[in-house]
This record gives sequence, C-alpha cells and structure tokens, in this order.
Amino acid sequence: MNMQPPSRFGSGSAQLPVAFDRREMSQILSVYGRMVAAGEWRDYGISNLRETAVFSIFRRTAEHPIYRVEKHPRLRMRQGMYSVVGMDGRILKRGHDLRSVLRVLERKLIRAVDSD
Repeated sequence: MNMQPPSRFGSGSAQLPVAFDRREMSQILSVYGRMVAAGEWRDYGISNLRETAVFSIFRRTAEHPIYRVEKHPRLRMRQGMYSVVGMDGRILKRGHDLRSVLRVLERKLIRAVDSD
C-alpha cells in the first residue's frame, strides 16, 4: 500500500513549479531596471506556476501588466520556451534564447529615450 500523501501539484510524482533561474532573472531585471530609470515602468510581479513562470511588468501598480515575460519549458523543443506577451495577449517575440527575446522590450527603451 502506498502511504505517500497526495501531491499538491497534480497526480504522479511531486512536480515543482516552473521558475526563472538566477541567470534568467539577471537578464530580465537588467532590462527592467533600465526601463524604470527611464520612467516607463514602475512595478513587477512574478508567478511560478505548474507549467509556466511569468514576470509581469506594470506601468502603475494597480493595473493589468503591460508586458509578460513567460517561460514555458514544454515548448523548449518547439518554437522556444521564452516569450514576451503584450497587454492585449499577442506574442510579441518568442524564441530559444531569452536575451534575444528581451530585445523586443529594449526597442521600447530606445523609443523612450529618444522621445525627450
């Protein structure tokens, strides 16, 4: 008889939620910090879910995220596990390399700096 308690992450073996590792967080926070310094972004939130990790970016604290950086490990062998999603739900960039996916946000930084 199996005496193990049921897993809170679904049936089968206990599965940890997906999270960004230190290198990934460093890359994301680098872009985030530059946008905060430019006055474009003010807050962020991190969600570690069963199949996805999400870094949500907010212009103001009490609104919907303007961008979401998502990590979907199940898509690693397909179109890439990283994506940047806009406020309207459209995928702005997807790929295998986080740094190249984040470039879509860096273009926004160039526009923010040029508009002075």
